[in-house]
Amino acid sequence: MAITDILSAKDIESALSSCQADDSFNYKSFFSVVGLSTKTPDQIKKVFGILDRDKSGFIEEDELQMFLKNFSSSARALTSAETKAFLAAGDTDGDGKIGVEEFQTLVKS
Repeated sequence: MAITDILSAKDIESALSSCQADDSFNYKSFFSVVGLSTKTPDQIKKVFGILDRDKSGFIEEDELQMFLKNFSSSARALTSAETKAFLAAGDTDGDGKIGVEEFQTLVKS
């Protein structure tokens, strides 16, 4: 499954253009612009499956750093500060990674 099966290419392009500069990524505005925050729990779960590159059932810090590249191979990696802030926002149980339920909550927050 491709991310464009769930999200529109136009919305992805708009979301990525809003955070091209280092330290400009804001997960709330990104999820809103890309259209993910309006998707069903099942659609969000499918996107989680794409982001969980190693299929561990969690999105770990290294996968979060490459978050934007899941939407376009030409997108930048998140900075260390952005990655840590994103992880802190999503990791509600403190295990150092984001599970599917945590991701769904983060998207809808």
